Amino acid sequence: MSSGTTPAELTWRGLLLGGALTLLFTAANVYLGLKVGLTFATSIPAAVISMAVLRHLPGATVLENNIVQTVASAAGTLSAIIFVLPGLVMIGWWHGFPWLTTAGITATGGILGVMFSVPLRRALVVDSDLPYPEGRAAAEVLALGTQGAAGQADSALGLRILIWNSLASAGFAILAQTRLVLDSAATWFRVGAGATGIAGNLSFALLGVGHLVGLSVGAAMALGLVIAWVVLAPILTAQQPMPDMSVEAWVGAVFRQEVRFFGAGVMGVAAIWTLVRIARPVLGGIRSALAAGRARQAGATLVLEERDLPVTVVLLVSVSLLLPIGWLLWDILAGTSLERHGVLLVAGGLLFVGVIGLVVAAVTGYMAGLIGASNSPVSGIGILAALASSAMLLGLLGRDADAQSSGALVAYVLTVTGIVFSICTIANDNLQDLKTGQLVGATPWKQQTALIVGVVFGSAIIPPVLNVLATSFGFVGTPGAGPNALAAPQAGLISTLAKGVLSGEGNWRMLGWGAAAGVGLVALDETLGRLKRLRIPPLAAAFGIYLPMKLIAPLVAGALIGTVYERWARRQADPERAIRLGTLTATGLIVGESLWGVAFALIVYVSGDDAALALVGDGFGGPALIGGLVLFAGLTAGLYRQTRRLAVEGRREEQSGR
Repeated sequence: MSSGTTPAELTWRGLLLGGALTLLFTAANVYLGLKVGLTFATSIPAAVISMAVLRHLPGATVLENNIVQTVASAAGTLSAIIFVLPGLVMIGWWHGFPWLTTAGITATGGILGVMFSVPLRRALVVDSDLPYPEGRAAAEVLALGTQGAAGQADSALGLRILIWNSLASAGFAILAQTRLVLDSAATWFRVGAGATGIAGNLSFALLGVGHLVGLSVGAAMALGLVIAWVVLAPILTAQQPMPDMSVEAWVGAVFRQEVRFFGAGVMGVAAIWTLVRIARPVLGGIRSALAAGRARQAGATLVLEERDLPVTVVLLVSVSLLLPIGWLLWDILAGTSLERHGVLLVAGGLLFVGVIGLVVAAVTGYMAGLIGASNSPVSGIGILAALASSAMLLGLLGRDADAQSSGALVAYVLTVTGIVFSICTIANDNLQDLKTGQLVGATPWKQQTALIVGVVFGSAIIPPVLNVLATSFGFVGTPGAGPNALAAPQAGLISTLAKGVLSGEGNWRMLGWGAAAGVGLVALDETLGRLKRLRIPPLAAAFGIYLPMKLIAPLVAGALIGTVYERWARRQADPERAIRLGTLTATGLIVGESLWGVAFALIVYVSGDDAALALVGDGFGGPALIGGLVLFAGLTAGLYRQTRRLAVEGRREEQSGR
């Protein structure tokens, strides 16, 4: 694939290494996303690993390392499909995740996401002043490989930090499964006529995610916690007394039936506001891209760094993908009472995917440029896509449906939403990768090809990982779910909203109140922005309301720890290097626990016992809780202290070497 004196770029070894990292990180992200509703970006750790591996091979270049991170970046984005597809199990339409159908949804949507984002590159990457924070960070990491011995030593140090933190995180998670330490704590209590509680998981993965999302998102989630548990829970439990339940069950029921719908209302308004804000610059960018295309057709010569996939290839691939998408939609309708409307519904679905998919590709690409791919509110886009596709069905068929066709309609909505969701996540990622490539001098069409390879690898591994996790743990609210059931929060919300729109039922009262609160949070965030104060992203506040407290509390703690670390890092002689090592520390915490979660799922799958590793019973709960708190706090302090020491010592060694 590379020839002559051209630097190695799109090579077989780069694709294979990127594919291996995609399989690894996708498994970790699927577990993390199902547990807490968040995934982590994989570009930077993939770049670090790539440099550490390829530097031992002849002819390795920064462009080849860039291809590796481009392929592997699919793991951090395509795995977000778990925000939609578990809903098909939750509604009882699927009893597992069929490989061909699941992979088909992710692959067709993902490849369309690459195709739709190709014409946006010039508008949103080349002719734009968008910051692309994560794209620039990945480029800085890749640049280490061009700095001789110092760069090689730095990449080796980064890999060591990633591995050690992964081992510590996985070790604590393994110890927690023995029950010798507890990894969660909660207390529930009455507040006047109502009730609320305090809960939190001792999770290094959540701590690492909190570090990466930063103070602004952490503060917004903390505000969401206050709204949900200090304000709403006491008021709503007082209005709905349940004397036959324990306080914990009472609060939990009200949270699921009322508070979560309030959070969904906030989320919907926040997502719509995001679309309104970016509509104008996106349209302007597309006009710029079309003008540049006309200039190239007039005979302008393209340099290597400006060569995208040809427009004819983009159109041919996009149109050809409509056939398998049509088959996926028809497969849902076949054998149901909706089959007689099959042609209409499939045509409507294909039109929806094409039009809405192109819109969300532009929107999420802009989001990646503005705040980074991992912080983009793609789940909010998924929610809006589900509502829009549900409304489309109501327009086509009305609301008269029997039980069987109602299930098929919801499954149809989730499938369409899953394809659109794959489009938006990959477009989000592709434009960020293209910014990294622009900064290191990569060839755009080679990166676009590499991301398609990443989509294929990710699509292949997602179905079996989902099957293992679903069989081992189950999903909250589904029959047979055990105590370790995975929350799959967005999937539950999207399937609930789809059923509510199609049936006319649903907690519209709380959705309405949430929407009103969302307007207030949008106004607050905009006011803070004009005052140049710390922003409070409304979508992050919505997550703080919607997700259980035990998941949000450690995220907030991680954001505080990450902020303290980064303020220390900015005072160092090489602040960018110190911040990068902190990012790798947080990434290691996420990767270790997440990969152990997948491994433990396999143990449960084989043994049929979700307490297969337990060494003690419930009577050891008191000492286990104290031991868990002490060990977790000690490890956290020790790991960050170690990173600080290595950041300072590494800088000194580099200076002395000069």
